[in-house]
Amino acid sequence: MRTRVSSSVAAYWHTIAWRLSSKVTDEPAHARGAHARAAIAPSPCAFLLVLASAALAGLLPAQPVVRADSGGPRVSPRWSVERPESLVVHEDLGAAINTTSGAILGASARTIMSSGSMHDASPRTAAPAPWFAPVLSAVFPGAGQGLLRQQRGVVYAAAEVYLVVRALEAQRDAQRERDAYREIARTVARGAQGGERPIGAWAYYERLQYFLESGAFNRTPGAGFTPESDESTFNGSMWRLARETFWRDPDVAPDSTSDAYRRAIAFYQQRAVGDAFLWSWRDAQLEQDVYRQTIGRSNEASRRARQLVGLVIANHALSLVDAYVSVRLRVFAEGSGASQRVGVSGALPLGRGAR
Repeated sequence: MRTRVSSSVAAYWHTIAWRLSSKVTDEPAHARGAHARAAIAPSPCAFLLVLASAALAGLLPAQPVVRADSGGPRVSPRWSVERPESLVVHEDLGAAINTTSGAILGASARTIMSSGSMHDASPRTAAPAPWFAPVLSAVFPGAGQGLLRQQRGVVYAAAEVYLVVRALEAQRDAQRERDAYREIARTVARGAQGGERPIGAWAYYERLQYFLESGAFNRTPGAGFTPESDESTFNGSMWRLARETFWRDPDVAPDSTSDAYRRAIAFYQQRAVGDAFLWSWRDAQLEQDVYRQTIGRSNEASRRARQLVGLVIANHALSLVDAYVSVRLRVFAEGSGASQRVGVSGALPLGRGAR
């Protein structure tokens, strides 16, 4: 890449140099200085070429060198990537041009070269990449980007605050709706049971949506154990499932001492609703509809809260990866920026005898 860029730019410079020098050397000696001043001083071609070449080379710093050969003094600017933040031309170039070519550029060249108005000649080093920036981004998204002075850190931080606030709101809504449907079940569906009426698991409250009644757990409390036989109730449906699972014929009971009967009873006792959790929506179907709607709102709020928590985790991960990549790129730039060189060279004729 260096050879192609150097050769193409150098060929362009030599073409311009030949045209400028031909205008000067084809005239008498006493007119060359005046015409050179008129051609160069009013419109500083040399510095326009320097700036254009520097732009093509990525605004690399210039280090012009004055050399003398058989064709006369020539200025050869060279670029490298060691100091890409500065473009410096020293006062020595102005003195050399003023001495060897009869003050072609004069005071204006020295002013432009030595004033340092383009950039400061002192090298500036980028701030070292902090290794702990990804850790900060993992703890709080955007913190690592702020440490690296990247404006997109504000986006990560704003997203974090927004998502956390929305997740807390969704969780609060789910909690409020959960308390509401539990209260409806306690006061309406379980109101006739009396007693302590403990809070059940989520599966218990879900069953209350689909069954009008729970049914009895034991139909003969003082005379052995008899499961609920009404299959329209929840406990009756569990007893039907137990019979279908373990009996050869669910409508024909085996001997009560048989293994199939005992296993069916054990299955029912594990899944049926006990005496402390019995319910009935009889004569309260409207309240059951309100109960279903309340559970639906609670489920929706819980689902929204989980989704927002997932987005919060994704925001943390994305901010961490972004900060890590930024740190690695900065470390790579610091380690390789001084070792890689891209050269662009050219020559500008400033004296007699150049063709």
